[in-house]
Amino acid sequence: MTTSVPVTQASFTSEVVEATTPVIVDFWAQWCGPCAKLSPLLDGVATDLSGAVKVVTVDVDAERGLAAMYQVMSLPTVLIFNDGHVVDQFVGLLSKDEILARLSPLL
Repeated sequence: MTTSVPVTQASFTSEVVEATTPVIVDFWAQWCGPCAKLSPLLDGVATDLSGAVKVVTVDVDAERGLAAMYQVMSLPTVLIFNDGHVVDQFVGLLSKDEILARLSPLL
């Protein structure tokens, strides 16, 4: 089951910056193989944390402005927001445990 929410430049502020919980922002593209592997891991993290974090996705092909704003150069790129600010980020695949470890200080 997918728990992530697709966001656009128009919805980014309300879905990410103004969120009351930490937000995992997954910058991805349809053609990106590692992105397809990471998405279910991020959904699993959100499910495991029972709503304590939110996962949103940004399709970089459709939302080039957001990708440029956050200087996304490689895919997948994940930014972790808390209180409206980027507090962590990673590029590429991490294990579910590694992602949970990055989130634990925010929970």
